[in-house]
Amino acid sequence: MPQVCFGCNTQLYGGEHILCTVCRNDLPITDYNFLKENAVDRIFYGRIPVKKASSLLFFSQNGIVKQLLHHLKYKNQEQIGEFLGDWYGEILKEQGGLEDIDAIIPVPLHHKKLKKRGYNQVTLFGERLSHYLNAPFLKFVLIKTANTKTLTKKNRFNRWQTTKELYKISDYDSLKNKKVLLIDDVITTGATIEACGSALLKIEGLELYVATMAVVPKYS
Repeated sequence: MPQVCFGCNTQLYGGEHILCTVCRNDLPITDYNFLKENAVDRIFYGRIPVKKASSLLFFSQNGIVKQLLHHLKYKNQEQIGEFLGDWYGEILKEQGGLEDIDAIIPVPLHHKKLKKRGYNQVTLFGERLSHYLNAPFLKFVLIKTANTKTLTKKNRFNRWQTTKELYKISDYDSLKNKKVLLIDDVITTGATIEACGSALLKIEGLELYVATMAVVPKYS
């Protein structure tokens, strides 16, 4: 069976992988980096002390990025995470700003959801970033304690109640005074990153950085 583009469903030709050349050129790259302030940084102002944050792509309800991430999360197309990790890893290595990261940690799935899906959609993404940034990928340090519905569908007060102990740390000592890159697929409200970050920031001396595949743009 011929490979098809995950963006437009047309057949892929020699040298094309995951996306056709047209869809890849149409991807809405943010051009954000870890050297200058950007809109992803501002999502967390007044919420948690993120040192620096960035995302590779803009997410929209009717775009190629949504198609890609839907296949990644729900259609067992885990190789999309690897594709985005290689792409973003090359960009981050070239741009700079993350040379001294000590560890990369994914937003975790609850063990029941992980068993049902079979994989965490950000694992291969994180493993590829680990390769380019020369930092270990630690997928079992942050643990989700409850199988909740998505935080983006809750109001702010209910999110706060839900997330107080939603994420826990399995090994505090290994991350003391470390610079940690927390990764996820999409930032919408920032609630999930805020909850995970709050758990990580209980570790003495930890500095928190954030990188995601995509972000929902906020227009003022």
